[in-house]
Amino acid sequence: MIRARIRLIATLAALVFSAAPLGAQAWWSSDFKQRTVVTLNTSAAGVTTSEAISDVAVPIRLHSGNFDFVGAKPDGSDLRVVAADDKTALKFSVEKFDGANELAVLWVRVPLVAPGSDKNQFYVYAGNAKAIAEAPTAVVDGGAMVSLRFADVDKVAKDAGGAPFVASAPIPVDANGLIGPSARFDGAQVLEFSVNDKLQAVGTGPYSISLWARPTAVAGTLFTQGPLTVALQGGKVAVTLGSLKLIGGDLPPSAWAHIGLTLGAGKATLYVNGSQAAQGDLPATTPAISGAVRIGQGFSGLMDEVQIANVVRSAEWIKFTRASQGADAKLVATQIQRDGDVEESGQHGYFGILFKNLTTDAWAIIAICGVMFVVAIWVMITKTVLVRRIDRGNNAFLEAFRAAPQVLMAGGAAQYQGSSLARLYDLGVTQFNVRKIGQPGIAPVSGATLNAVTAAVTANLVRENQELNARMVLLTIAISGGPFLGLLGTVVGVMITFAAIAAAGDVNVNAIAPGIAAALLATVAGLGVAIPSLFGYNYLASRIKNISSDMQIFVEEFVTRVAEQFGESAQR
Repeated sequence: MIRARIRLIATLAALVFSAAPLGAQAWWSSDFKQRTVVTLNTSAAGVTTSEAISDVAVPIRLHSGNFDFVGAKPDGSDLRVVAADDKTALKFSVEKFDGANELAVLWVRVPLVAPGSDKNQFYVYAGNAKAIAEAPTAVVDGGAMVSLRFADVDKVAKDAGGAPFVASAPIPVDANGLIGPSARFDGAQVLEFSVNDKLQAVGTGPYSISLWARPTAVAGTLFTQGPLTVALQGGKVAVTLGSLKLIGGDLPPSAWAHIGLTLGAGKATLYVNGSQAAQGDLPATTPAISGAVRIGQGFSGLMDEVQIANVVRSAEWIKFTRASQGADAKLVATQIQRDGDVEESGQHGYFGILFKNLTTDAWAIIAICGVMFVVAIWVMITKTVLVRRIDRGNNAFLEAFRAAPQVLMAGGAAQYQGSSLARLYDLGVTQFNVRKIGQPGIAPVSGATLNAVTAAVTANLVRENQELNARMVLLTIAISGGPFLGLLGTVVGVMITFAAIAAAGDVNVNAIAPGIAAALLATVAGLGVAIPSLFGYNYLASRIKNISSDMQIFVEEFVTRVAEQFGESAQR
């Protein structure tokens, strides 16, 4: 529970301060007149990942909306890819560059994609008439032994990583495939190639397969190597490896689907479209995976980006690969920039101006407000969970209590977890049992006994109310203190701004406005703390008031039922 709360607070803190913009990077080279900013968004607004993805090949599709083909060289020989630091060159390869139709596909090898971030960026530069084409570079995922992209003009499938083997025969290619050109199968073609000793694996792994398929029929074999077969059966993916059989996922006809298979850690896991579709235990006697690879036997449709790896791909890698290769707009965002745009936005962008002109005291106030916000959110979440648990427990207990024929045998807190009524009931039952109420030969319960038990239960009711209201004062502090702290930061910031202007002797609007606008951020931060805290406090206060009223009513109802069953009138 403590660790979960720490993670929650850390996440909230990251959200509070994530609005701070990154400083604009200088243009990599003035010889290049344009660049496309590529963002891999793994935050909640994109395709969320929970672990870092390292050494991954990402396809980038360029078109007229994110790239100026007129300003670039016709053959794309002026393309360069640079990391977010605007210094480090990244490895890339061009699968397709069609300047006439303004379409291109690049493969970029990204060293690291951080999880939960919208700051995973790199740049594709172009627009340099003097640039010469760089030597071809193999760009494949780390751990990949074979990557087939079907982009070669001679229609012979070759390994994109440069492995020394090719297909045994040409394979038809569809120019308008998933990423670039894709292999076309009609049920008669088979892509087969022999492999060296490197492309071998024991039956228990590590071993992974990743491929894209667009079937036109519900049956056919996608991949075979020795005892391993990945096929379509009735529109589902079926995996066979020795005695192991897995089946799952749906592949509707005429739609692209991503298929992943991993072998390792004693498990075989099948993924379809980024989600786990089936999993099974690998027997120790699973036969080794070896021999020639056969792709597309009896399969009708398109296939693209077939990859074999000697590592166990993680579920996050599968999800990321499916999103990046499938052109998920939530993950891959692109935007064209021209030389000078970045520096201009860095100087005149609204948030850049505000954060650049924040004074030290304003930063301190905003930091305090951030801490208050995190604490307030933590209180609201924990209290909401508490009151909901108590409400559920109380409703269940009250139903059982009213249905019980014997008032002292309705079940207590051990049976109704979280119920405050059940805890009060347990205390009352204990008090009556001490006085042996309800036992044979005992005199009817008297008014004095009822008053004594009522007092004891009421005292415990007060303690229950104290627990319900614990830490609510932190919300009242955030409600009342947040705006005042923000106002303090604004006033001090405005004072410093005017003092600096007086010292400099510059009284134009451009000199005054940035400092005052930045100072107002402190007030915004204070209101940002107070407003959600106010809503949360009112909601929780009403829920707590209802629970408190229910407890008071229950005490009276409980004592009344005891008096009815064991009082003097019941003995007559």
